[in-house]
Amino acid sequence: MCSPLANVPILRHTAPVKSITFHPKALAFIRDQSPLLKREIGEALRDLQKGISIGLPLSRPMPSVASGTHELRVRSATMTVRVFYFVKLADTILVFHGFQKKTQKTPAHEIALGQRRLQEMVDGND
Repeated sequence: MCSPLANVPILRHTAPVKSITFHPKALAFIRDQSPLLKREIGEALRDLQKGISIGLPLSRPMPSVASGTHELRVRSATMTVRVFYFVKLADTILVFHGFQKKTQKTPAHEIALGQRRLQEMVDGND
């Protein structure tokens, strides 16, 4: 016996996929990581592109850098890395800074460098 819903079309709402723009130095940093870290960073960015919200422990807001900025928090057995990204644009995610985390608190110079790189990208000077 056929289900009464067999001929009902399935409607799926999918959010538009956002593009990702990388600051050249952030992209170089990511490319220099181990295959494991690159895969984890890539999977998180792919989720963000699809509109999937990610939170702690993988991502957290970084208002000290700028409103709309978050950091990916990725670790391997030997190191912890952070990647800053900006999500407040309608159709693009900006990935603008990455660094190896060595202390509990994000160093002020990493925040300042992230702010400069984000501003470069927003101004179109990357």
